[in-house]
Amino acid sequence: MEKLQYISQGKTMQEQELNIRKALDNGVKWVQIRWKKASENELISLCETYKKLCSEYQSVCIINDNVQLAKTIDADGVHLGLNDGSIKEARLILGENKIIGGTANTISDVLQRIDESCDYIGLGPLKFTFTKEELSPILGFEGYQKIINHLQEKSIEIPKIFAIGGVALEDIQPLQEAGIYGVAVSGQITNEPSIINEFKKAMIYA
Repeated sequence: MEKLQYISQGKTMQEQELNIRKALDNGVKWVQIRWKKASENELISLCETYKKLCSEYQSVCIINDNVQLAKTIDADGVHLGLNDGSIKEARLILGENKIIGGTANTISDVLQRIDESCDYIGLGPLKFTFTKEELSPILGFEGYQKIINHLQEKSIEIPKIFAIGGVALEDIQPLQEAGIYGVAVSGQITNEPSIINEFKKAMIYA
């Protein structure tokens, strides 16, 4: 599984398209299409187009929150927030071979996600971010370390956890040292897509 995810950003169709294309052109191999304020038709159009483009770039295409849309366009999977339907139902709809990720903010959320057998966990936020409204309590590096330590103390196998929420290039090393698998980045890649190669170099692919 890729260790760097790009979460799409943009208030309009044109912004979303431009930002996704730039990320792909600069080598990102995992795109989560996230556009909360789109109309249904706009979202369908964007996802259909960029699922095809991701395939051309041999990149994973994940749809945020919308299981039925992910199924309709045959996306690679879906990412579900804590209030966006169950992992189990998504698995029944999408099948065993699709990627299903789930959001978490606390140790109890992480344990729930492990119990639900999702493929990866988006744990955050690391820091304050303007990208997400109604932000959950900020974890900071200490919060991630506490959660990883708790899992280790309980002899629970550590799942693929992606740090999310205000993640920047300089955060990669301390996050991976804490035991975090990868990162999901939105703002910094949107603003500076050429930084993708620097993220990849910073990652430990152990």
